[in-house]
Amino acid sequence: MDAPISTPPTIRHDDSRPVLGVARSLAGKLWLMRATPDNAESVAMARELGLPQALARVLLARGIETAQVPAFLDPTLKAFLPDPSLLADMDRAADRLARAIRDQEKIAIFADYDVDGATATAVLARFLAALDSPARIYVPDRLSEGYGPNAAALLRLHAEGIRLVVTVDCGIAAHDALAAAAEAGLDVVVVDHHLPEDALPRAHAIVNPNRRDETSGQGQLAAVGVAFLLAIATNRTLRRAGWFGARSEPDLRALLDVVALGTVCDMVPLTGVNRALVVQGLKIIAAKPSLGLSALIEVAGITGEIEPHHLGFQLGPRVNAGGRVGESNLGARLLLTTDPGEARALALRLDELNGERRRLEQDALAEAAVAATRSPGPIVLVAGETWHAGVVGIVASRLVERFQRPAFVIAFEGDWGRGSARSVEGIDVGGALQAARAAGLLRSGGGHRMAGGFTLERARLDALRAFLAGRISAEAERNAVGPTLRLDGALSGRGADAALAASLKRLEPFGIGNPEPRFAFAAQRVVKADTVGSGHVRCVLADDDAGRLTAIAFRAADQPLGQALLAGGGRPLHVAGRLRSEVWQGRERLQLFIDDAAWP
Repeated sequence: MDAPISTPPTIRHDDSRPVLGVARSLAGKLWLMRATPDNAESVAMARELGLPQALARVLLARGIETAQVPAFLDPTLKAFLPDPSLLADMDRAADRLARAIRDQEKIAIFADYDVDGATATAVLARFLAALDSPARIYVPDRLSEGYGPNAAALLRLHAEGIRLVVTVDCGIAAHDALAAAAEAGLDVVVVDHHLPEDALPRAHAIVNPNRRDETSGQGQLAAVGVAFLLAIATNRTLRRAGWFGARSEPDLRALLDVVALGTVCDMVPLTGVNRALVVQGLKIIAAKPSLGLSALIEVAGITGEIEPHHLGFQLGPRVNAGGRVGESNLGARLLLTTDPGEARALALRLDELNGERRRLEQDALAEAAVAATRSPGPIVLVAGETWHAGVVGIVASRLVERFQRPAFVIAFEGDWGRGSARSVEGIDVGGALQAARAAGLLRSGGGHRMAGGFTLERARLDALRAFLAGRISAEAERNAVGPTLRLDGALSGRGADAALAASLKRLEPFGIGNPEPRFAFAAQRVVKADTVGSGHVRCVLADDDAGRLTAIAFRAADQPLGQALLAGGGRPLHVAGRLRSEVWQGRERLQLFIDDAAWP
């Protein structure tokens, strides 16, 4: 039987009527419905496709028509994977890499130190190893070398006999370093997805779906997705040349485990080809993950089916930990090792570093949150003298969650600072950083719409603050950006059951472009509440419909949301959040993950 779901009047996408009258919640947000399809339309879709009506309503609210539903719920590479040759410079890059493989040239992969860089490295290095062309892996140290290729490192690789360098998740802004490499006779293929400047750097080939002259329409790809397309294109080039006559072709589908990990972790839209890469990659993880990924799953204590949130919140942070607070190449080494003992040791080391990262993050966040309350205007920009540069990106993400504004967090050491930015929907921080660099306010800076990195001189901090505030204020006004919580419907406590949660799970993976469905629950009474873990609030909710919900609000104990839940007192509270059915200690349980609340 379909779970009961309320049917409010039809609301257009541009309708600004607040759900349950919530114009300003405890988190300062306006509650709006994504869109409410006509009830007859959802009934027709549900009947035609054999879906629960609640699921049909959510699909229609996201603009997914009946004919598109099968491909959305079961995305295949056949349906979504583009021809790699559609990307500018892809064939030139594949020809050069194929020639290096055939001629047994020495190849190096120069990678970023985050999850996207580590997974993109693993994709190309595993592909090359399967073709008896082992690659030299170079991951710069975050603190001593900074982000992206530098001339000294490229020239050292050339002196080692390297003739081809493939940069992954970096390189698009490394004009000076790539010019030095070209002068030395070193070929460089750039595989990146960050926003480029008008002028491209000097390289043998630049494969970046966000090039200004790009027409492929694949700008949503993470670097690991671009690397996977390069592997496909190179394999095809070798096949056409007859190189596989006496050799077996590598199994490219086996690479999808790390493609899925990098795609989920890099804050790219989980729609179209990205959705297909993640769904198919999860199947590889379930059947036969790489040795390093298996070791990491075990060390993280994950049992049962691996789901997208495991990639984003448990595995990804551990792969990232090496680049943030330890040795920058640990993540790539883990994903590439073929030695069980080394895999276990690397996984344990990354787990240990992740614990250290969390401690550094908590210390920096406590100071940054206080400073952020003194940072009025359209952005949060804070700087610290003792913060570790490896955690400023995570701190920026936490500040965005708390203040609902783009956040820029800087760790200064002497006269120079390293910063990270995170954004909200409708604001392009990568473009803002690129503009600040062009204005002479940054030594380096760039990224993509939702995230970026930069370096600056202390003396330019105030000028940068004014520049970013002005630019982002104008963009926010132009795009009508404000603190908003988009909801997919309203439920009663009885209407929230395991059957509904199971049907919503079919919409995974969730992320940018495909947010996890959120529902409003009117007039809930807090039966009991307490604090657990690191400031999480666990509670039981009840309503007049005789429904009861177990719920949790993460990192909320010191926030108005958590304080309202802990106060209880029988006063009704409108609540909004996400329903999940999880297995805990061998038993299935339904839980509401609370995002926001408001007093009626």
